[in-house]
Amino acid sequence: MKRLIFIAMFLISVLALFAEEVTVVLDWYPNTNHTGLYVAKDLGFYREEGLDVKIVQPSRLTAEQLVASGKAEFGVSYQEAVTLSRGEGMPIVSIAAIIQHNTSGFAWLKDEGIKSVKDWEGKRYGSWGSPIEKATIEYIMRKYGADPSKVIFVNVGQMDFFAGTLNDVFDFAWIFYGWDGVASKVKGIEIEFLPLKDIDEVFDYYTPVLITSESLMKQKPDLVRRFLRATAKGYEYAIQHPVEAAKILLKYAPELDEKIVVESQKYLAGQYKADAEKWGYQKEEVWRRYAEWLHSMGFLKEMIDVTKAFTNEFLP
Repeated sequence: MKRLIFIAMFLISVLALFAEEVTVVLDWYPNTNHTGLYVAKDLGFYREEGLDVKIVQPSRLTAEQLVASGKAEFGVSYQEAVTLSRGEGMPIVSIAAIIQHNTSGFAWLKDEGIKSVKDWEGKRYGSWGSPIEKATIEYIMRKYGADPSKVIFVNVGQMDFFAGTLNDVFDFAWIFYGWDGVASKVKGIEIEFLPLKDIDEVFDYYTPVLITSESLMKQKPDLVRRFLRATAKGYEYAIQHPVEAAKILLKYAPELDEKIVVESQKYLAGQYKADAEKWGYQKEEVWRRYAEWLHSMGFLKEMIDVTKAFTNEFLP
């Protein structure tokens, strides 16, 4: 038995010496959207594929810029960012949907005078300053017969939803239910939540996604396949074992609130794959719908070829 253990350890060390170094750039600080990546790293799924994966947070440059320039092999992005980047000629491609449906939406504290979109009039919106964000709110308000000119946009950058609402900085904001929505239950704070995907199907886009560059797909297709094969195993593990997966994420991001991470992981276990045939799968109609909306709103000068913006080719 000792001999077998020694041989196994020796083989692992040899494989590590020849492992191909790969960098994955996150879109934000580590959270449960990224758990599958950390699981694949921690449980050796990447190592089994001959990969030495480094997971980093973005700094001065975005994940899209780093991947497009070849300074990182993979990154975490969003369908809207990929679409806009493609419109600007940036050669990045979405290779997997981390979550199958858009779990984001608008939230506000319960009993704060907001019962519907119409009640957004005269209220303060906690904005991070994105033009698409503003256009989305205006589009939704018009759809519900409300006047978007009456919303007060307060640019709060990265301010936490609870810090903003409880301290009377803003009245409502755009959140990811998988984090802030779950956190509201853990904290015992009642909120109202309006999912984007329930407002209009155009907003049921993929967020977040994994991206790579066109050049890496052409030059090293096997690397992309090995990376996705291991990553898919990481997310499948998180689906089947959410509590264990949460503990793995906490090993790499101990600053996170353990209760929120565990409950968020339980929620996302049912969202990663949802009703798709397999984790990571993307539909052309979802990409086309949102790209056409961006084009109609003036964010795309010309309609992009959505079939080049994403691919399912490398999914296991």
